[in-house]
Amino acid sequence: MLGGCVAINNPNGTGPSNEDMTFDQMVQTDFNRTVTIAMRDNLDSLKVLAEKLYRRNPNQWRKTTAENIEEAIKRSNTAIDSRTPPGALRGLSDIQILSVSLDPTYPGDRVAAFVYGLADTIIRAHNGKTRFYVTDSIDAQHVFNAARNVEIAAWLLATRKDKHNQPLLLANEIGPDGANLSFEREFGQIIGRLDLIANLLDENLRRVGINYVQGLLFFNFLPVR
Repeated sequence: MLGGCVAINNPNGTGPSNEDMTFDQMVQTDFNRTVTIAMRDNLDSLKVLAEKLYRRNPNQWRKTTAENIEEAIKRSNTAIDSRTPPGALRGLSDIQILSVSLDPTYPGDRVAAFVYGLADTIIRAHNGKTRFYVTDSIDAQHVFNAARNVEIAAWLLATRKDKHNQPLLLANEIGPDGANLSFEREFGQIIGRLDLIANLLDENLRRVGINYVQGLLFFNFLPVR
């Protein structure tokens, strides 16, 4: 029966992507699945941003003990998945790490700190979880605030300079040979998903009350056998 429910993923990444059927999905509502998939996609977007930032700012991964850029990217992704902050920033979390990563005096790997700070901000806004079940509750305001924090982080990334008046990290680029706005697009997708979830959370609570009133109006008795 479960085999018949397995989703077929698009191997080329050119269409919708879902997860294979797992037993824990039996205790997930449709809305739980929506939030879980949105979280997965947001973390994937952050991993894409990490790779792009490392490729545009190779001086950052060279501050680490990584032998090459591929190893630095893998370490960054592992840190997000295991929720392990950069060593020098242990004891800090979410917006604290974001603030440090955008401090011109920070001497460490700015890319790892920036991306991890964003990931931790988003996860903490969802009560520290990346998968969601019927017993979970999420505050819509916290998710909305996370979306605004991502907006602020994107703006600071584009505008903040070091003591030599150079960008802390190179990201979007507009030059005579064309424009590279892939960073902006990735940030926009993350913000859009977070705003959608925040709006759906509010709507979900409102529908509970409406459904109850509709049940009274239409005298929908509950089955007893």
